[in-house]
Amino acid sequence: MALDSNENPDKSISKFESMLKTDDVYFFDAEDFEEIIHHYLNNGKVSLGKKAIQIGLEQHPNSLELKLLRVEVLVFEDKYEEAEKLLDQLQTIASHNEEIFIQRANIQSKQDNHPEAINLLLEALQLTEDTFDIHSLLGMEYLFMDDFEQAKRNFMKCVGFDQSDYSSLYNVVYCFEFLEDYDGAIHYLNDYLEQNPYCEVAWHQLGKMYYTKEMYQEALTSFDFAIISDDSFIGAYFEKGKVLEKLGKYNEAIENYETTISIEDPTSHAYLRIGRCHEKLGNNDLAKYYYYNTVHEDPLLDKGWLAITDFHYKLGNFEKALYYINKAINIDGENPTYWKRSGKIYSALKNFDEADFAYKQAVDLGNYEFETWNNWANALKNSGDFGSCIQVLVQGLEFYPENARLTYKLAGIYLKNGDVIQAKEKLAEAMQLDMDKLPLFEDEFPEFNKITWLQTLVSEIKKAST
Repeated sequence: MALDSNENPDKSISKFESMLKTDDVYFFDAEDFEEIIHHYLNNGKVSLGKKAIQIGLEQHPNSLELKLLRVEVLVFEDKYEEAEKLLDQLQTIASHNEEIFIQRANIQSKQDNHPEAINLLLEALQLTEDTFDIHSLLGMEYLFMDDFEQAKRNFMKCVGFDQSDYSSLYNVVYCFEFLEDYDGAIHYLNDYLEQNPYCEVAWHQLGKMYYTKEMYQEALTSFDFAIISDDSFIGAYFEKGKVLEKLGKYNEAIENYETTISIEDPTSHAYLRIGRCHEKLGNNDLAKYYYYNTVHEDPLLDKGWLAITDFHYKLGNFEKALYYINKAINIDGENPTYWKRSGKIYSALKNFDEADFAYKQAVDLGNYEFETWNNWANALKNSGDFGSCIQVLVQGLEFYPENARLTYKLAGIYLKNGDVIQAKEKLAEAMQLDMDKLPLFEDEFPEFNKITWLQTLVSEIKKAST
């Protein structure tokens, strides 16, 4: 006996599962099978979904909807050729069914052929008045192609259809952000909020846009409205805390971060922000307590290890700073920022050989910042290894070819290494790049200031530049 299609779908699912456990065969309407299949697929129970499709097609061999669900599973399993063959068959029967084009687009998308997927979705758009899902899919395809303007337009249409579609609302804001059109995002969200004044999601996003534009009072107001709309909205309290930090109101910021902890389980990010606030307030014991909790809560959060390392470094506790950065390196030895900090600490401890090793690791792992090259060169200079120092500076100048500071430093190291010709060449180059930074050279290499040729060179370049 067929179940009435209006019955509770849970009853259909229970009856279907009961049938699988026995030798009995129950009859279901095609609509019941669709509900059963959707239930299993939405819950990740693909094998049960496939079983329901098989039995459904045995009972309803001409059901277009069940065949399309079979296509959906084939695509999910990357069986594109089989799916296309079935779609070809279905198109001869129902050439104007938009779902056929949607599934073809899905196949193209999964094969990274996004332009063709868009063409197919645009065809589907012409075949139905129910275009919500198609615009959502189009938005995603345009995102894959980095066409944020078109993606934004399609997600806006989704929000226009359903103003509670927060996923599309987030995507609209994401597109504005990527386009760096923060004013556009603010205008859009304010328009949205005129129609939905109690939408905490929109207030939260609006606050983030104001924060990006450093409009902190407006951001605070937006986060307050988000909290009024939903007083358990953790994201709004957290973002409000960040704004209060920017305004130097550290105690109020702490209160908001603590509220997030009281609503849900503590997070490492909340502990970290509280620790930073206490450090700014000079509450070193409390700062240390929250930093320790940060790395205990999430040992993989690099910002936590860096915060506790920098905390001890600023206090001059270099051995403790070294202890914590080494713990971080033991957890994630592929993090170049950890190695960069390690080099800085070893340099402070005057262990220049270890500093050299640490900076080399940082560069090998992809950290090419100016500060890394400069500090690495300083460590080698302090160790007396001028040859290696020259190699590091030459390599650093490949990344920063017009950096006067590195060029002045290289000139000084050439002099220390006894290579006067190269020193003259690099010093002339550095002065042409930035004469105002000559005092940096004079401060770093005071032993060369009274060399006659150097004074002459400086005089000649000064005259030429006037």
